[in-house]
Amino acid sequence: MNEPTSLTAPLSAPAREPITCHVLDQTTGRPASSVAVSLTLLRPFRPSPSTLTAVTSSDGRINQWNGEAGSSLTEIFENLAKHANGKMVWSLKFDTGSYFGEDRTLFPEVEVKFFVDAKSGHYHVPLLLGPWSYTTYRGS
Repeated sequence: MNEPTSLTAPLSAPAREPITCHVLDQTTGRPASSVAVSLTLLRPFRPSPSTLTAVTSSDGRINQWNGEAGSSLTEIFENLAKHANGKMVWSLKFDTGSYFGEDRTLFPEVEVKFFVDAKSGHYHVPLLLGPWSYTTYRGS
């Protein structure tokens, strides 16, 4: 006789970071995995600029950032939403030279600077990347 199995409630997904990105390789039409990316708060400055890092997944996405000891992107957003009207300027730097190889691309890195209002929700910044060109936009 089979004994009933206990059902457990599904674990909830971790909260989505306020800024995410996605890199697509235009030469292959596939996600660009293992691209190192840094995310830096340029304005307003805290005691010093805050930089977080990550590497794109096999799906070309960054959904979670690694911060300096004790700081997370969500905490930075929450703090800034209370001060300075929540207005920010962020920079995403993509290590494209390492991804393509120094002799196979024009761009050693791609930097995208963008405005953020902490009260405006999630910002997704896709990068469509080729060795000789790139484009970006605000995704969803």
